[in-house]
Amino acid sequence: MKELTSQYSPRKFRIKFLLFCTAFFLCVLAVAGLAEPDGTQKINRKGSDIMIALDVSKSMLASDIRPSRLERAKQTISRIIENSPNDRIGLVLFAGRAYLQMPLTFDHASAKMYLAAASPDDIPTQGTVISQALKMSFAAFDPKQKTYKSIVLISDGEDHDDEAIKMAKTLAEQGIMINTIGIGSAGGAPIKDEETGQYKTDQQGETVISKLNEEELNNIAQAGNGIYMLFSNSDQVAKQLKEKLSGMGTETVVSDSSFASFKQYYQYFLLAGLIFILIEFFLSEKRKAITGAAVMVFIMMVFASPSYAQSNGLVSKGNKAFNENKLDEAENNYREALKISENDATASYNLGNVLYRKEKPEEAAAAYENSIQNTTDLSLKQMAFYNKGVAYQKVNKLPECIIAYKNALLLNPDDEDARQNLQRALKKQDEQKKKEDKNEDKDQNKNKQTQDPQKNQEQKPQPSRITKQDAEEKLKALQEKEKQLQDKLHKIKGVAPEKPGKDW
Repeated sequence: MKELTSQYSPRKFRIKFLLFCTAFFLCVLAVAGLAEPDGTQKINRKGSDIMIALDVSKSMLASDIRPSRLERAKQTISRIIENSPNDRIGLVLFAGRAYLQMPLTFDHASAKMYLAAASPDDIPTQGTVISQALKMSFAAFDPKQKTYKSIVLISDGEDHDDEAIKMAKTLAEQGIMINTIGIGSAGGAPIKDEETGQYKTDQQGETVISKLNEEELNNIAQAGNGIYMLFSNSDQVAKQLKEKLSGMGTETVVSDSSFASFKQYYQYFLLAGLIFILIEFFLSEKRKAITGAAVMVFIMMVFASPSYAQSNGLVSKGNKAFNENKLDEAENNYREALKISENDATASYNLGNVLYRKEKPEEAAAAYENSIQNTTDLSLKQMAFYNKGVAYQKVNKLPECIIAYKNALLLNPDDEDARQNLQRALKKQDEQKKKEDKNEDKDQNKNKQTQDPQKNQEQKPQPSRITKQDAEEKLKALQEKEKQLQDKLHKIKGVAPEKPGKDW
């Protein structure tokens, strides 16, 4: 045994064990996919922050401005967004309460999508509470951003809100300009209930006539250092508003992250781990063994120029083209990067964003799915699931859309946008299911009547089997109950309950 173990070195054995443990730990770090956001890929633009507060109360369904006040308001907002390419846009919907529909963003395509879906059904409480809309719009601004801020209020101003003017003065003191747009006419129009198809009536049964309250909107604009504009033409109102906002002052630089770009570190840990494994492999446990570890390390260093460097360069070029709105060039760069490394999750994600901007939502969804399958970064995976849901929602693929939003919420339960979009998709799916069930019931009843027409015929009355004595007793009992009921009705002196209050 002494002869066999004479060259054995316990010290070298321990070194080999430590080298192996270190290599294993470094490989674990490589698999973890350590990365950090690349701050150089943020979009910087000169512009302002504009919060749009849209009235979606049922009075906005009046058709004194055809097809309706609400549809004309949406068209006007769409023109405002198109005239503000460098401004961040946010959207607040209000009626009896106010809700933040979309925070400030440069993603104007998403803003138009949210705008198109706005309806009175989004707000459970009806009315026109302008002061709450102004408060919600103010809360959406980032106080740390030194930008020019403005609120654009679009409403018929039907209900007089005493707090609205006070709130407008308070916001004006904070440097926020409030401009108002009046939708409607002084003569007004009735409000048609979409559920019943009838015009709304008040407590006295009279048809409700909704009128434009110009005085209220004009006072709010004056208190907010802005202007009041009466709707006549969408382009004209948008142009007038743009001129007013341009006079606020010199535009400031604002930044926003419209797409993902990450700096990866896995390759450094992987390379170090492989080096330690090679050293451990060629290191002998004998006392005087000569190893070629240094030579092997040098060989690894020479041949360790991975293709990720070339792929990363193409992604950076694609990001630059995307920044300059050169969508075709950006798409080509991302696809070339995927040819080099088809598992590049960042290239797949950014390719999906480009395809969505090019009105190819189904191809965008496939790109997001590729990014999800090839990334271990939970943040990137959550954003890919959310964008995948938006893409499927655009083509009305509700089951796939709902699954994507649920996965996004599992990764980030605090994502309020994903939660709200999921609720809308579930609601729309439920409405479609009810409609399909209703049509199916109609078809079944029609088929049933066709197959068995005898059931629709009147049945012949059967001869009564009750005796004369039983009939007289039942008749007497019914007469006694009728007398008691009449006496009870004469004693009642209550009044009918009041009808519910205003719901428009």
